[in-house]
Amino acid sequence: MMKRIVITGGPSTGKTTLIDYMEQKGLHCIPEISRAVILAAREEGIEQLFLEDPILFSQRLLEGRLRQFKETAQSTSDRIFFDRGLPDVTAYMDYLGTTYPEHFPKTCLEYRYDVVFLLPPWKEIYQQDSERYESFEQAEKIHLALVKAYEKYNYNIHTVPFGTVEERMAYILTTLKINH
Repeated sequence: MMKRIVITGGPSTGKTTLIDYMEQKGLHCIPEISRAVILAAREEGIEQLFLEDPILFSQRLLEGRLRQFKETAQSTSDRIFFDRGLPDVTAYMDYLGTTYPEHFPKTCLEYRYDVVFLLPPWKEIYQQDSERYESFEQAEKIHLALVKAYEKYNYNIHTVPFGTVEERMAYILTTLKINH
């Protein structure tokens, strides 16, 4: 039976580096879509969709992540790793204190992942850029919002320790009882 595995965390925790590395090692990984949503909005003339219209941004993320989730049903892989999951959408909305439509949490409850790994804030690697505008202090608050969101949807969260990308992948694979 296929397992859907989320790797999540606040900004600049090493998620994408880890996912890219895991993919290079032959694991089936689904990329993050936030940057694609941000860049598509810029093409529409909206510089910071997340700041200007957080509901629309979040709706697009929810739809995109749900599409990714559903598309994996056709996969022949026994494990699929996602760079962020559906509950990340409500976590960020909660972080902002923004009310969101009822179908957001319903979607998170209906479409469930099997395992969740959370990467904690890591000051030594933290960087801001044109799509990542949060400060490190904000990243710490986002981390707490992620923990609360995944707990609200009854997930058991595995916190990935700091370390090299190889060590982090080894932790995940060992936790999943996968030989590496």
